[in-house]
Amino acid sequence: MLKSYSSDKNIKTRINHAIRAKELRVVGPEGENLGVLVLAEALKLAETRNLDLIEISPNATPPVAKIMDYGKYRYQTGRKAREVKAKSHTTETKSIQVKIGTGEHDQQLKAKRAAEWIEEGHRVKVDLFLWGRYKYMEQGFLKERLDRFLKIIPTEYKIADEIKKSPKGFTITLERVPGTTKSIPVVKTSGPAVKTKTVEKKDVDPEKILKSKKKDLDDLLAWGMN
Repeated sequence: MLKSYSSDKNIKTRINHAIRAKELRVVGPEGENLGVLVLAEALKLAETRNLDLIEISPNATPPVAKIMDYGKYRYQTGRKAREVKAKSHTTETKSIQVKIGTGEHDQQLKAKRAAEWIEEGHRVKVDLFLWGRYKYMEQGFLKERLDRFLKIIPTEYKIADEIKKSPKGFTITLERVPGTTKSIPVVKTSGPAVKTKTVEKKDVDPEKILKSKKKDLDDLLAWGMN
């Protein structure tokens, strides 16, 4: 006996005895055209095959119905909806904030998060937040501090909006390089042109870079405060 329900909470589709059209253009289970049939005849044909009659194009003249298993139809329809949603991905601008005193572990977590957003297709705005007397330090040093963070982001990117002053410090916006794989970029942040160079992950250890420069950074901070 054919089921009599016509829809579920996700898919609004008339099936079997819930179909109201008197005539239907019927498509068989293998996609074959069975012609225009009266509703009773189409229902009987579906029942003999132990399948459902599903109205797939209610606005056509006459409406189009397909003979197939309703559970399978729901699965296929849901999968197509997910594929469409995935293709209609909306690009957003995400924000990452770093400070001069941000620790190594926190920097690496922020760098990893930035990489994930870039690889998802989002833009990432990196802000170097300055407060108090840090605002009056030499700009070259501050830009170099921001550049250090950019170099530990574990993916390739390009600069969408170059480094510039902002109300809170300095900011730069990054975005994905189309068709690239994961890599660690070496980025030039000044001058008339900006280029990216891909370096294999195995050749660069961000933790070693930070540790090797920590003493120099401490010295520069001490110098900048004098």
